[in-house]
Amino acid sequence: MQPYASRIDEATSELPTVLFVCSMNSVRSPMAAALVRQAFPGRIIARSVGVNGGKADQFVHEVMEEIGIDMSVHTPHILDELVANRFDLVVTLSDDAPEAVARKGLEAGEVEQWTVTDPSLVEGSRDVVLSAYRELRDGLRRRVRNRLEPLVSGSSQSH
Repeated sequence: MQPYASRIDEATSELPTVLFVCSMNSVRSPMAAALVRQAFPGRIIARSVGVNGGKADQFVHEVMEEIGIDMSVHTPHILDELVANRFDLVVTLSDDAPEAVARKGLEAGEVEQWTVTDPSLVEGSRDVVLSAYRELRDGLRRRVRNRLEPLVSGSSQSH
């Protein structure tokens, strides 16, 4: 269970929904979903999955903790485990995600591909790697706010 997730019953909720999909649901998509929950608490439902299974990433925990997000409870999930199949927005964050999303046949208001680097592929010292994770985090944070603010604001007018 991810922070904030248990408070919202998706079946009865009228909140906007966003799904982030990357390769293994261990770095890019869980970071994006957590950033959405931090930026818009209780105002949007954010989920994340991977095309394939991955494992939790310690660097993700570290750089997200720096901005007050606890990722220790994140367990990677795969697209095939997804119960919900209707999202207002689906954002793909890896090259293999768009095709997998298309195969899954999700109902989506919009599907977007965000080109982001995978910091787990960066080689070098611990500082160099952490820096790559921070760049991803900060870039996703800006994009999440800019892209989802209208979605969140637009939906709140109907309540």
